Amino acid sequence: MTSNQKNILIDGYNLGLEKGTGVATYARNLSYEIHELGHKVSVLYGNRGSYNRDELLHEIAFFDGPVEQPRFLEIFERAKQAIRGPLSYSAKQVPITGKVVSRTFASRLPYFDAIYNSNEVFKNAQGAFWMWQRPVNIRMPEQPDLAHWTYPLPVAIKGRPNIYTMHDLVPLKLPYTTLDNKRRYLKLMRLLGRRADHIVTVSENSKRDLVELVGIPEEKITNTYQSVQIPAKYRDKPEEQVAREVEGVTGFPHKGYFLFWGSLEPKKNIGRMIESYLASQVETPLVIIGAQAWKAERELALLNEGRVEIWDNGSMAEIRGITGPERRRGARKHIIRLDYVPFSLLVSLIRGAKAALFPSLYEGFGLPALEAMLLGTPVICSNTSSLPEVVGDAAMTVDPYDPQALTAAIRAIDADGGLREDLARRGMVQAAEYSPANYRDRLQAVYSRFL
Repeated sequence: MTSNQKNILIDGYNLGLEKGTGVATYARNLSYEIHELGHKVSVLYGNRGSYNRDELLHEIAFFDGPVEQPRFLEIFERAKQAIRGPLSYSAKQVPITGKVVSRTFASRLPYFDAIYNSNEVFKNAQGAFWMWQRPVNIRMPEQPDLAHWTYPLPVAIKGRPNIYTMHDLVPLKLPYTTLDNKRRYLKLMRLLGRRADHIVTVSENSKRDLVELVGIPEEKITNTYQSVQIPAKYRDKPEEQVAREVEGVTGFPHKGYFLFWGSLEPKKNIGRMIESYLASQVETPLVIIGAQAWKAERELALLNEGRVEIWDNGSMAEIRGITGPERRRGARKHIIRLDYVPFSLLVSLIRGAKAALFPSLYEGFGLPALEAMLLGTPVICSNTSSLPEVVGDAAMTVDPYDPQALTAAIRAIDADGGLREDLARRGMVQAAEYSPANYRDRLQAVYSRFL
């Protein structure tokens, strides 16, 4: 490691989830940008792994997934860790030798020079925080020069600068949309606001919320935004291939459907989106990509009215609800839902969409809107939270609480090819403002204060 190269640690808290999240995308992009800045990247996971000292078994356990153990041992371990309190937790390096074929995980893994694991450290830290109101310290085999936690976690590296990314305050701003313990969440945010060396956030809107709701001093927060980047091999795929992939998966032609992708949870406003789409009575079908998360049943309730075709994981299933004269006219339109598609196919589906719908109630940043703009797909999104500052004048923005406004926007963009072309052109210009180079400059300005 050269004198200018530093060792920066990030967490794999969201990277360890089986299906990606916006925070996982953030962490993955951050790992590559730290590497581009010339630093060593260490990643700390908190997987439930094997205690075996054999290096090969350690590597196997990392890629094999959670190791099952008897329930009574799990309860005993949780109680022991809670009583242990905010003492140090040790991490062990995972030997990535290449002996285990890991290409299946290539799209989920971050850039890394070293991977570490501390058995269930993030889960144990949450339990210890609830009892002791203090973060836990992590002991690393090689101490990093700086720790950048990509999520507000009650963990820290003692004696080193600790920076935390706080993406938004949705559990406080829209408490009815999450399952978080709001009292515990607010205590943690206030604690990190006091103890952190610095706070990073992803929009001016989120920065304002952190100042006003949590009371963090403005000078202690830096908005770095995020970068929007898609590998060229997906972004520049021939249009003919994209069209074939789109039609093969959905049955719809290139530029012949609307698209939403993301977790199916209350803040994404899926219920009003479906209501508005059905009310628009446009002929263009709607494709929804996303796994059901918390409180999703209510958001998807309209799909049970009438007979709506849904494709789950490629197999068609018909949901039977109201039939006969009472059946809603709008429910005869096609709405296709896919639980999950790999990233390469998702890029093709975004490129092949007539327009992307993103009427979220609240977003810290709203990366999907920028991904669509980067790929030349027109966007309809909300005029709330961070979205207006992120999309600028390059998208149609509507009140997410007003189904009639969203219906009117869907009709307008469906009927007007000139409008779609104009939004696509402006969207690509706006997305360029969030280039990896611009993001690295903002990131470097923060790190240089502590390295």
